[in-house]
Amino acid sequence: MKIILVVLLSLISIHLFAQADHPQIPKTGANINSFIPKGWKVIYKAKGDLNKDNVSDEAIIIQNTNPKNIIKNGSMGGNKLNVNPRMLLVLFKTPGQYQLQAQNTRFIPTENDTVSTCLADPLQETGAIMIKNGTLILSYQYWLSCGSYEVSNLDYTFRFQNQKMELIGFNISSYSRSSGEETITSLNFSTRKKSETFGGNMFSDKTNKPKTVWKKFNWGKLFTLEEMTEEIGQKLSEM
Repeated sequence: MKIILVVLLSLISIHLFAQADHPQIPKTGANINSFIPKGWKVIYKAKGDLNKDNVSDEAIIIQNTNPKNIIKNGSMGGNKLNVNPRMLLVLFKTPGQYQLQAQNTRFIPTENDTVSTCLADPLQETGAIMIKNGTLILSYQYWLSCGSYEVSNLDYTFRFQNQKMELIGFNISSYSRSSGEETITSLNFSTRKKSETFGGNMFSDKTNKPKTVWKKFNWGKLFTLEEMTEEIGQKLSEM
């Protein structure tokens, strides 16, 4: 778990570096393309009803394509690092147009990281976003091609309530590519219940003996999608 927390901290510096690349997004638009700034592109998208009006909404992740943010790498990993910023937009479909419901420029990892140069793109293996049962699920996977065998999958679940996209669930599962040992932690912010599963093994049925313990946990107000940052993600991972 420690290596993943170090990676999360290093990603913070990437976002601070790239914040100047974030343009203004219009509040409304005739179609999805209306929200994509010049020089940016859609890299992930999901469709589904988020506000229970029986109309399909959209969530998209867009990425800048500025060549200045593709830099040479003198360390381990690839020859070049793409640190172009990414942005998440949640768009509600209304009669005749789309409405920008939420956006986040501080919680979407860049493709590469100048500190952890062996880090794989956290969005590549998960598909990044999904709309399921009226909720938006944002998924990351952290693993290093050098220096660590650990793989961590993080899922953040948001629901539209109180006129906001609020965080109602968090799940982190980690396993070793060497031993197969696995742990899972899930937080339900609606019930304030936490489950911790230990003793699992992905590679061996003989040693795969998971045990789950449930606990209550204290938490203040629910975070909104727009408030999410890597610092908050780190705090959740440490609970």
